[in-house]
Amino acid sequence: MTNITGRVREAFRGDQRVDADALIARLDAVRRFLTAVDGLLPDAELVPAHTLVERAGTRLALSRDHTVVALAGATGSGKSSLFNALAQLELSPVGVRRPTTGVTHACVWGPLEGANRLLDWIGVLPRHRFVRESALDADDETALHGLILLDLPDFDSVQRSHRLEVDRLLGLVDQVVWVVDPQKYADRVIHDSYLREFHRHRDVTVVVLNQADRLPPAEVPRVLDDLRRLLDTDGLTGVPLLSTTAIDPAGMVGLRGALERTVAERQAALRRLAGDVDTVVAGLDELVGSARPAGGPDDSTVDGLNRALAGAAGVPAVTEAVQQAYRHRAVAATGWPLVRGWRRLRPDPLRRLHLPGPADAGADAAESLVAATSVPDPTAAQRSALGLAIRAVADRAAVDLPAAWPGAVTAAARSRLGDLPDALDRTIAGTDLGLGRRPLWWRVVGGVQWLVTLAAVVGLGWLVLGYALRALGLPALDNPMVGQVPLPTLLLLGGLLAGLLLAALTRPVVRWAARRARARAEQRLTTKVARVGEEYVLTPVRVVLGSYAQARDALRDAARR
Repeated sequence: MTNITGRVREAFRGDQRVDADALIARLDAVRRFLTAVDGLLPDAELVPAHTLVERAGTRLALSRDHTVVALAGATGSGKSSLFNALAQLELSPVGVRRPTTGVTHACVWGPLEGANRLLDWIGVLPRHRFVRESALDADDETALHGLILLDLPDFDSVQRSHRLEVDRLLGLVDQVVWVVDPQKYADRVIHDSYLREFHRHRDVTVVVLNQADRLPPAEVPRVLDDLRRLLDTDGLTGVPLLSTTAIDPAGMVGLRGALERTVAERQAALRRLAGDVDTVVAGLDELVGSARPAGGPDDSTVDGLNRALAGAAGVPAVTEAVQQAYRHRAVAATGWPLVRGWRRLRPDPLRRLHLPGPADAGADAAESLVAATSVPDPTAAQRSALGLAIRAVADRAAVDLPAAWPGAVTAAARSRLGDLPDALDRTIAGTDLGLGRRPLWWRVVGGVQWLVTLAAVVGLGWLVLGYALRALGLPALDNPMVGQVPLPTLLLLGGLLAGLLLAALTRPVVRWAARRARARAEQRLTTKVARVGEEYVLTPVRVVLGSYAQARDALRDAARR
């Protein structure tokens, strides 16, 4: 798999120039990466990137006219003597007591005022700062104006504070001159712990074999060849390798010439920061990988989430109540008027759930938007199903992501889990269940029921009146006949039979219409519940996936030169 590290050019830059604007763009890309992953990835993984952004911004803002070069080496390598020889002054203490250099000394070629802010940032104490300016030099030192040369403590010092100071300064300087001596040039400490770690900073690394005067002249090339072999093994192919001797000015010509070229180019700071970006990008590469993940979970996973949310929200209980409420209201509206009052004494099923009752519109509906429902709490099985569905969403969304990201996706999917119950309850309470209007056919059937009931009442009254007149000895009413049946009897019996028959014929229609009402309510509730899932589960997951895409693009931009 081709990764971003593979696209970072590892070739030695040599005389290649680093464009400042391009470097700033790369640093900005690292900054965008950090913004994208903020709060999503472990902070420990991001410390080098944060350090780079802060350090690079400060270094570029302080001075581009100065080049900070550090002499680093082990105890007895003679770097302090080399420091004094370059400065042509006794600035750093030299002696047989080891370690001799306990603090960092700085020598500035040119006015000290222009370098003070940079030295303050590096952390060199004012009493250890020196200026290489003399009227006797004439123009001899002009070629080094802008150079800040540091003599670091010994990296193998028995004093732990010395080693920590070396490690700190090696992260701040623009160029490092590694000083080795003929006795310890192959020491594993300098190669394994330091030189090998600088393989991405080859273009700001110089290695000098100091104290070459201690070797027979015929041995110097052999030792240099062996040292070159070790440097190649360390990944430092192409770095300048020089031999020096502090006791002979002729033995300093090569190193001084290398420093003059570095100062004249004004590229060391930019090359050092470019190498730092390469190192950081390589370290972050495994956090983003190269695969482009899907935009989110697939439809089947989302459907599973919606079903689990519907179960946890109590949608089956609500839709069952809708079906029962429809039948209750339909029978109350279309049944025999003489028993409707008894029907209304029975509680409406939706009322038991604190959902819109018989007065479906108006105040009750408005109240349902803010009142909590009495929908049964989800069972343990439903809660477990919801947890598994959310986990499935996270797993499916993170299937192509590098190892550092699935945890962030899962955390995002569960980030609003505590808010889901209230959100689902508000959604159920605020959903129009489709029972707000009485169907027209209810009114028609109800009107017919009133007509036949009125006919039965008229017939009953007529018959009662006739019996009363006969009982009082008054002339009886002349009852019209319909065939062989008196009209009052026909009205009474016909009205009763017609009401009962109409109720019997209406009952299957009510059951069918109640099932349709349940289906409509289920569709509306499922749609609303799916919106809750989108807001509380899917959107946080997609935000993380978007952050991953931004981080991936930013790191790709940071890898470009």
